[in-house]
Amino acid sequence: MAFPAGFGWGVATSAYQVEGGWDADGKGPCVWDTFTHQGGERVFKNQTGDVACGSYTLWEEDLKCIKQLGLTHYHFSLSWSRLLPDGTTGFINQKGIDYYNKIIDDLLFNGVTPIVTLYHFDLPQALEDQGGWLSEEIIESFDKYAQFCFSTFGDRVRQWITINEPNIFALLAYELGVFPPGVPHLGTGGYQAAHNLIKAHARSWHSYDSLFRKEQKGVVSFSLFSPWVEPADPDSVTDQEAAQRAIAFCLDFFAKPLFIDGDYPEVVKSQVASMSKKQGYPSSRLPEFTEEEKRMIKGTADFFAVQYYTTRLVKYKENKTGELGALQDVEIEILPDPSWQSIDWVCVVPWGIRKLLKYIMDTYNNPVIYITENGFPQGDPVSLDDTQRWEYFRQTFQELFKAIHVDKVNLKLYCIWALLDNFEWTQGYSHRFGLFHVDFEDPARPRTPYTSAKEYAKIIQNNGLEEP
Repeated sequence: MAFPAGFGWGVATSAYQVEGGWDADGKGPCVWDTFTHQGGERVFKNQTGDVACGSYTLWEEDLKCIKQLGLTHYHFSLSWSRLLPDGTTGFINQKGIDYYNKIIDDLLFNGVTPIVTLYHFDLPQALEDQGGWLSEEIIESFDKYAQFCFSTFGDRVRQWITINEPNIFALLAYELGVFPPGVPHLGTGGYQAAHNLIKAHARSWHSYDSLFRKEQKGVVSFSLFSPWVEPADPDSVTDQEAAQRAIAFCLDFFAKPLFIDGDYPEVVKSQVASMSKKQGYPSSRLPEFTEEEKRMIKGTADFFAVQYYTTRLVKYKENKTGELGALQDVEIEILPDPSWQSIDWVCVVPWGIRKLLKYIMDTYNNPVIYITENGFPQGDPVSLDDTQRWEYFRQTFQELFKAIHVDKVNLKLYCIWALLDNFEWTQGYSHRFGLFHVDFEDPARPRTPYTSAKEYAKIIQNNGLEEP
């Protein structure tokens, strides 16, 4: 079951989740430093990313893992506050530049293509203090940061992702307040942050396009988290419509502006407007793009980067009481199929990834697609022989094979989350997504391959999997 020649096989990590060195060598604080240091059980066992996998000092160990797998691509993120401690180019931290230069140069020396994300949830605290993603000012700050990264690393980096999972980030950070800054703004914060995230991305795409693309010849997009959803009752029209709304609010909310016409999906606009009206708002809680902004946003993605973990069933649930909240605006209930195996929040549904890819192909004019994250955690007790988990991956690869060869999806790259067991945000170190086990009790943070790492290395070597 061979994949196309030149197919990309990668893994992913992110700066705050693996690096540690939270205040080393001039790095400024990011919002996750502040958030985890405040305690209060907002993170599992009050754990922090202060040391994490220690990748800031143990990059050579990470590189050994990357070489052991035989990867073609490594997807990692830059720490904004390690490069620009207060978020601005007023002070540039050379030690931060040196660290990422070494990573990029070592990858290229070993024949591994770097895919670099500019922003993976870790806003410099100095910018959050000025309003963060709820403030229009952030658009200019992000564009200047992006230009700094393009000019510093773009001679060697050809594949850029501006913002990781803006859809999840806007919801968890500014709507629900379970991510830093930890202040909920129900019904308004998520939409405002999303609005600014989209505009910041578009601005930085245009900066790349006009200032760097001709010389550097790279590509730029942003990555969207998306489950696949099915109507809980396939024969129910209201459940079918609920499933369509779920995808519209999660995926199309961000993808349609970039890939199609610079504006939000009609169903999203009408849902939020009608809910807002019921609640006595003078206008919709969803901000509007101006005609000029729509023109700026349209077409600002060179590939479609998607991150898939799971599938859910969806049924219609009327918001009778007019409860305020972005999740309530969708008027759905999300539930698992009891027959699906699940590991915490991940229901293991490998066929969902094929359906999602087909949806993207059909809806967005057959774009080049990168899967920039996909993974399954290990439940307790953790075993180095994670044969069951590998079986999920094997089934996933079968579905990707069918998506490429049967559905003709233009899939070019697949990345597993994650290279290492790491700090999984509010779940701390309780969830292990790594291909390599990290002993967080040992100051040396030794890395040990799971069975899945050895099996993935075979897939990469063969550019495909053996016939079942």
